[in-house]
Amino acid sequence: MMKSKADEEDYWNSSKFKAFTFDDEDDEFSRLKESKRAVNSIRYLVEEDDDEEEVEKVSWSGEPVGSISWSVSETAASNQKADREPAFPKVSADSGPMSRSHSGYSLSSLFKGKTKGGNFQSLADSPSDPSVRLYAPELRKPKSEYKDYVSDWSPEETVQRMQQGKVVSLEKFRSLQDKLLLLDYAVNAHDGNVITAVLIYLKRTLSKEVLFRELESRQTALRHLIHYLTETRDQRLLLELLRSLLPPGHTWCCVSFYLMGFILLFLLRALGRMEDVALLQYKEHLSIADENRRRDFLKNCLSLPFSPEDSAHVQDHYTLLERQVIIETTDRQAERGGKVEVFQKFPRKASILNMPMITTLYYCCFYHYTESEGTFSCPLNIRQTFKISEKQYFVTALAARAKLKAWSDVDALFTSRNWLGFTRKKSPLSFQRVVDILQKNSAPTQVLQNYVALVDDAELRISLAQKHKCHDIVINTYRDLKDRQQLLGYQVKLKRGSAEERKIDELLNNPQIRWKN
Repeated sequence: MMKSKADEEDYWNSSKFKAFTFDDEDDEFSRLKESKRAVNSIRYLVEEDDDEEEVEKVSWSGEPVGSISWSVSETAASNQKADREPAFPKVSADSGPMSRSHSGYSLSSLFKGKTKGGNFQSLADSPSDPSVRLYAPELRKPKSEYKDYVSDWSPEETVQRMQQGKVVSLEKFRSLQDKLLLLDYAVNAHDGNVITAVLIYLKRTLSKEVLFRELESRQTALRHLIHYLTETRDQRLLLELLRSLLPPGHTWCCVSFYLMGFILLFLLRALGRMEDVALLQYKEHLSIADENRRRDFLKNCLSLPFSPEDSAHVQDHYTLLERQVIIETTDRQAERGGKVEVFQKFPRKASILNMPMITTLYYCCFYHYTESEGTFSCPLNIRQTFKISEKQYFVTALAARAKLKAWSDVDALFTSRNWLGFTRKKSPLSFQRVVDILQKNSAPTQVLQNYVALVDDAELRISLAQKHKCHDIVINTYRDLKDRQQLLGYQVKLKRGSAEERKIDELLNNPQIRWKN
């Protein structure tokens, strides 16, 4: 039976559902609040009455849930989506209103947690049910991130990640084969930073013998290791590496000139710095305890390619040690013989071997000051051989002779003659420092005042004279300054009736002195 046009319009006008149109001029915010109130009222109704029949369930198309038309549309929709991946549906901005006919949930089931079968189900339980489809996207991580957690990188992949600056762990490579394979990949990558990083790991986890043996056939890695040890100043391990290059049974002291040249040529090719290699070998003398072996070792070092400055230093070191060996042998015999007076009065407290140059000079000034210049132990010979400055020699000799209380030798150090034959006292040091050195060695006042009087500055001379109780120096200085008041003030400090007090009285009563105050 066909309905008339008027009947259709009445049907639509009398419908309790109002269709959505974009031409609706009502306030959208007001309608949103009304919808919220409607939903809340439905939730309250559902909570008050659990009977599902009292609430009419409809789909988004307005069809009652459970009707024939609703069942047909639901079956067609489920067949279309059976083979699809769960994802959010894409909505085009130019398309019309999105179809809402594929939802099988009523408003009451949403609030009460019921599924289409009528069973209750929470949100936490819904993913476990295969009949329920989730439309949230699955955010999967790339496989490369999963491999980070299990650390299953191969040596080649590890090297590639190290080149990219990513953090990797080398601890998983525990076997020697894996470690060497990792080193080979690093060398083939031609990345010095990666090679050095792998070598540091191998240096920490392999024994030195195994590491050196494997590096002999890997020249590129060997050069990097030598450079790394040089930059980090790991001299001990570097020397052990150099020893591993020598044939069995050879040491540095018995290496032939040809073999030494071969090793230096190899290191020159590896580092390009022969001076550094020579210095590293020279420093090995510190590990030699026997003085004769050390002397022979230093003699072999003279042929190494040092810089001019270092070469002179090594030459002086060898010459000094050679001289110390001779002096030590002679003095030990003289001390045991008991015929030399100086060794009896002042027994030696330590050996002179391996002592610095200035200590050796002090020793010779103390025990061998009067020997002829042709002997190895003569202080003047040592000064000439090692080109010791006049000031350094003067200070050392002054301290040694003052320690022995040899004041005549001390006085001779200051005596000089001019071309006319006149003598005068001259010192490369200030006389103030000379006085301090003599005072530290308990010089008597008669000796001290001879050098206090040579201080040029009057105020400093008076201060030193008062400090060391050189009264004659103070009195003579005030007399030269014609300072009567200062002389009277100083007279009060002297002992009554002393020779110094009588001297001041004579000066004050002398009419030839014209006092300024």
